[in-house]
Amino acid sequence: MGKKLTSFFIISAILLLLIGFWYYRSNIYSKDVLKLEILGPTEIGLAEEVEYIIRYKNNGNTRLQEARLIFEYPSSSIIIKEEGEGKSQQGFLRQERRIEDIYPGEEKTFNFKARLLGKEGEAKVAKAWLSYQPKNLRARYESATTFTTLIKGAPLIFNFDIPSKVDPGKESVFRVNYFSNLNYPLSDLRIKVEYPSGFEFRESQPKALAGNEWEILLLNKAEGGRINITGLLTGEVGETKIFRASLGIWQDEEFVLLKEITRGVEIAQPLIFITQKINDSPQYAANPGDYLHYEISFKNTGEEVLENLFLVVQLEKGLFDFDDLRVENGQIQKDAGSIIWDKTNLSSLNFLPPLEEGGVEFWVKLKNQLPKDASLRTKISIGLARQEFVNKINTQLTLSQKGYFNQGPFQNLGPLPPRVGENTTYTISWRVKNFSNDVRNLKIRAELPSWVSLTGEFSPLDARFTFDSSSREIVWEVGDLPSGNQSPELFFQIRFTPSSNQRGQTPELISQAGVTAQDVWTGQNLQFSAQGLDTTLPDDQAVSREMGVVR
Repeated sequence: MGKKLTSFFIISAILLLLIGFWYYRSNIYSKDVLKLEILGPTEIGLAEEVEYIIRYKNNGNTRLQEARLIFEYPSSSIIIKEEGEGKSQQGFLRQERRIEDIYPGEEKTFNFKARLLGKEGEAKVAKAWLSYQPKNLRARYESATTFTTLIKGAPLIFNFDIPSKVDPGKESVFRVNYFSNLNYPLSDLRIKVEYPSGFEFRESQPKALAGNEWEILLLNKAEGGRINITGLLTGEVGETKIFRASLGIWQDEEFVLLKEITRGVEIAQPLIFITQKINDSPQYAANPGDYLHYEISFKNTGEEVLENLFLVVQLEKGLFDFDDLRVENGQIQKDAGSIIWDKTNLSSLNFLPPLEEGGVEFWVKLKNQLPKDASLRTKISIGLARQEFVNKINTQLTLSQKGYFNQGPFQNLGPLPPRVGENTTYTISWRVKNFSNDVRNLKIRAELPSWVSLTGEFSPLDARFTFDSSSREIVWEVGDLPSGNQSPELFFQIRFTPSSNQRGQTPELISQAGVTAQDVWTGQNLQFSAQGLDTTLPDDQAVSREMGVVR
């Protein structure tokens, strides 16, 4: 009886183990039964449209529930969203889609489109995850995969236009060219230039954001541009200086590099040293209407004799009155805005030994009306030497000082002609106009003689108008004044009380008015004056000269 009971327990245990093993086998699951893959091009051009196909297949016998597909675009992608799609996550590069139950043997695809940004040769990686829960199991599983696309073509032209050699310490122009042949417009582009040691930045066209960065708001297909950088490069003769530049695009506050270039420049041994003076100054800041005296000198700094040279001076035609151009020996070409000297009219061009110098001079008048922030750019070439000199032009400021008895915002009282011991009031007008560059800290000053006082009337009332009783100086602080059509005007009233020793005279009412300001473009301090006024009031048509003589 005991043996039969023991056999029964052994057989029962074996059955339980078999049932448990069957149950375990029926509830285990391998994620390998779900095949997940990304299909797409292995190579693509910059900003070309790429389509990723996400394909999955359930190779198992179990239905997969609560499935979620996550696709992550490569970094710096421009997503092309299909109509009706929801918002993407994580910087808009990751998108999630919920999927209905995946039945055994079921296969399905999803499409995602984008344009890839990056530099040529860069590998861009797309990623996908599919998470799910097999039926009758609580555990969640996830399958993942990646796909790499290489940016092969980048139809963006980005290069330096820099001479292979430059003379040390001479102002030169270094250029950066860019051109797009992409079928897709690029926006928020940025060009950055890294200068070598010994480079002194002077200016650029267009203007730089911080001396070495330029913004390109939009670049369409078949469009391009050029950046001209003017500066000085110093170093040892024969030393190579390296310029670096990068072209990229701002996306989600991140700079995406598209192109980068380098160019070496050798410090050359200069053969001809060129200098220029205008009105005896190498840094002359010209004024509209100036008559300019140019002196150009050149020196052979090499070790060999220079022969049969040509000297060409190129001026900007729009700034000068070439009818007033006066030059000795040189040939004037008005249409080209240039002057040419050769060996027939200048002996130093025929034969210039080492360390010997030569020079030319000419006179020309600057026009009265000039554009804003204008500069005199003189391009000089002699032999193989090239030099460009830049002299900024000051703005043109005008001030009118006028006196009235019958005009202006105030009522003037008293006898005309003025009488000894009696008060007569007048209105003084100051009007200033700025034609070219912006100016700052503009002030107008004048003095009142002892027989003239202020009545306290002035307009506009918010004008910064002051009077020093000791020095008898009147000051109007205009402040900053942009160029253009703005012509601020100040009116103030004065009182004149003639003394007996002024009988039969036309006394001064106000001294000449002086103007001071700083030109924002040139940095120069400007000064000029307007004529003083007496009791004859030449600007008041109703007042004759006899009416200004004291009685």
